[in-house]
Amino acid sequence: MSEVSILPQESIIYDFINIEDENSISTKTYKIKDERIVGFCDGIEALKQAIELILNTERYEYTIYSWNYGSELKEIIGQDKLIIESEFKRRIKEALLEDDRIKNVDNFEFNYEKDSALIKFTVFSIYGEFIESVVKKPIV
Repeated sequence: MSEVSILPQESIIYDFINIEDENSISTKTYKIKDERIVGFCDGIEALKQAIELILNTERYEYTIYSWNYGSELKEIIGQDKLIIESEFKRRIKEALLEDDRIKNVDNFEFNYEKDSALIKFTVFSIYGEFIESVVKKPIV
């Protein structure tokens, strides 16, 4: 009786097969403008849109998002200016570093106008660095 094996007997190595790196996952997403989907975006444009969504979504408020998504900026309102600046820096950085495309967030600038603040900061990402800003947040 001859033995039949279901296991492969020889191995063939194909040099032409490219295995995608885990870090090269596409970032293609819907482009949102004026609360409407107007096409697609990818790369740095998709990252800028993600930053806007993260900072405008209050963490723990929506059950559809994980507890790691969003920011905790609402609780800061009404505090002393020094506390506000320190907490905005920490919480913005904490929220954005959850995105694997972002390496660091730094160089914060605060501009006050009446009862609100415009916060500018530099985002260091896998696409390079760029300046981003948080639309005026009420501080009183």
